[in-house]
Amino acid sequence: MDRMIYVAMTGAKHTLGQQAAMAHNLANANTTGYRAETSVLRAVPIFSDTLATRAFVVDSSAGADFTPGTEQHTGRELDLAIQGPGWIAVQMEDGTEAYTRNGDLHVSANGVLQTRSGLSVKGDGGTISIPPNTLVTIARDGVISSVPAGAGTSEPNISVMIDRIKLVNPPEGQLTRGLDGLFRLAGGGEAEADAKVTIKSGALEGSNVNVVEALVDMISLSRQFEMHMKMLQNAEGNAQRASVLLSVNS
Repeated sequence: MDRMIYVAMTGAKHTLGQQAAMAHNLANANTTGYRAETSVLRAVPIFSDTLATRAFVVDSSAGADFTPGTEQHTGRELDLAIQGPGWIAVQMEDGTEAYTRNGDLHVSANGVLQTRSGLSVKGDGGTISIPPNTLVTIARDGVISSVPAGAGTSEPNISVMIDRIKLVNPPEGQLTRGLDGLFRLAGGGEAEADAKVTIKSGALEGSNVNVVEALVDMISLSRQFEMHMKMLQNAEGNAQRASVLLSVNS
């Protein structure tokens, strides 16, 4: 009975956590470059002479679903969609490095290339500064070139290379998601730039959340929670009947 109580109790707790993750996925169904959260429950026995009958359920989080999202054409030069695996490196406020698939970029008032959330995009020489009054083009390898806004098409050699966006592709198993939705190396540090990662300008990658599957999972998790609570009620009933039998026999 001990085992059933602890499995049901901890299972109900972590099922609620899974429901919260599914709700978070649904809330980000339209977030550019979002990677759906995934989690798996497993039973863990307690290796102890006095607690051998007990077992707990823990949430063995698989981290994230790295399946690519749907590409959406925008025609905007600073909208970037990564082709295949890879990440855009951004610099956090504390100077550390993080990674995102959200290529919705803009130039700040200070001329720094940033994400919509205000994080600076990293390049070969640190943060990327865009000269004022220029038209920017971004190549598939992340190279950013500029042309003066007043230049005509008859001046083919006026394009100037500004920097190269740092594109990385660390192993998925080494990445961990932060509370801000960005990914980082699990052991800390910075990933090396990967020349094989390519991007497409004028497009954005949508969220990879499947709304229908997420809703079905929410219903399934609700049923699981009800089952765990039913098990606790059964355990309580069994304990009460056992107490009655023991009192009669005594």
